[in-house]
Amino acid sequence: MGSDRLIRPVGEGRIALLRADITTLTVDAVVNAANQSLAGGGGVDGAIHRAAGPELMRELRERYERCPTGSAVITGGGRLAARYVIHAVGPRWRDGNHGEPELLAQAYRSAFTLASEHSCTTLAAPSISIGIYGFPIDLAAPIAMGAAAAALEAPGTSLREITFALFSDADLEVFARTL
Repeated sequence: MGSDRLIRPVGEGRIALLRADITTLTVDAVVNAANQSLAGGGGVDGAIHRAAGPELMRELRERYERCPTGSAVITGGGRLAARYVIHAVGPRWRDGNHGEPELLAQAYRSAFTLASEHSCTTLAAPSISIGIYGFPIDLAAPIAMGAAAAALEAPGTSLREITFALFSDADLEVFARTL
């Protein structure tokens, strides 16, 4: 992963920023920006489903019907290097007055809690809700970082590194300013 990583120590662990394809990272778990129907989709969701293989969708269908916005569910990692995929559902942006910031924070908290409950030490997450869901990245980045910092500082957490795997240089720049 080289020297292009930006790292900030937090609690007993650290937050890292990386411009990367999340499906290629060797971590205990990756967070998927999922939809409520857990049906796979475009963007990060589609990339994770393609890389993990059909067993990912099969496990989702067997174990879960839906996942409400602000929540997360966990499956095995399929063909990914990661042991787990944590499917977190962020909100669609309307105008910021429909609980979107709180729902985004809750989606991250739910994902990070599941990771710790499954004894994960390393986790990679995308910027949830900023793609097709339209959440402004300048508002999303501080929410994501705040949730990550809180997760790393939580008493008894197994988490030691949360890496935000960002899609573009522009996204990385916004997260770097926040970091």
